[in-house]
Amino acid sequence: MTKSTTTGVVLLNMGGPEKPEDVAPFLYNLFSDRDIIRLGPKFLQKPLAWYIARKRAPKSLETYKKIGGGSPLIKITQDQAQALSSELSEYGSYKVLSAMRYWHPTAEQALEKLSAAGITEVIALPLYPHYCCATTGSSLADLQRAAYRSRDSFDITEIKGWPDNPKYIECFAKNILEGIAEFSTEDITVVYSAHSLPVSFITEGDPYCDHLNITIEKIEEITGIKGRLCYQSRSGPVEWLSPSTPEMLESLAAEGCKNVLMVPISFVSDHVETLYEIDMLYREMASKMGMRCLSCKSLNTDPLFIESLRDLVLQHRAH
Repeated sequence: MTKSTTTGVVLLNMGGPEKPEDVAPFLYNLFSDRDIIRLGPKFLQKPLAWYIARKRAPKSLETYKKIGGGSPLIKITQDQAQALSSELSEYGSYKVLSAMRYWHPTAEQALEKLSAAGITEVIALPLYPHYCCATTGSSLADLQRAAYRSRDSFDITEIKGWPDNPKYIECFAKNILEGIAEFSTEDITVVYSAHSLPVSFITEGDPYCDHLNITIEKIEEITGIKGRLCYQSRSGPVEWLSPSTPEMLESLAAEGCKNVLMVPISFVSDHVETLYEIDMLYREMASKMGMRCLSCKSLNTDPLFIESLRDLVLQHRAH
């Protein structure tokens, strides 16, 4: 097959169960990944992943039922890919696909589609602005393994982090200011809620927290509003980054805070962490403490955010 002059762009994300019967196998895929969690010796990883997935599936299923029965993440990522494709059309020939780390479409499936079109030049764009070995690192490694198994020789350019991308920052700042306008008072505390990580990741040199601080500093240069950072979605007995989001809400209530704007700072798309944890769980928690808690909308397919992805691709295309 003749080599195509089209550049492939693969948007990498975590994925999520799209329907109830997907929950247990999705969790199995997640807990099978030793880049995220090491379950004893390597030979026990998959058996223990199977056990934990079956044990956690019923509770996770109830959570997903509260947001419609499944995660919208795959659909949103596909919409982002389509929007990015349109945005790139005037800059050259690009084929934009998505690949999920723990669900379909997989990295292997994405590369198969590019291979069928004769495309070997690939830009890997993880939809994680803040580099972490458990997200960006794992997704990029998965893509490289798929490329190694392929019969084609792919030339993959990796984008490893983009915490200060100007249009990404501008989009978040815009959404925060719009969220603040929803309150009828100026007495509002902005709370940045990021996905938590085991502390050991950071002590071993992961730049995740540094990247979060870069993003927040850039956002606050635009908004002029200082916020507070906390971490959500802990699981397991290890030491996690602190304060947790519930701990932050407790501290704010003790300080007499009445209004909170929750900003899902490490997420670019709506999924269970925004739609359930922030919009339902933390909002109810804050209400019981006498606070009104609203959430800043996610980036999803906001035109400014799609422009930020376009700029990232154009900055990293082969010269």
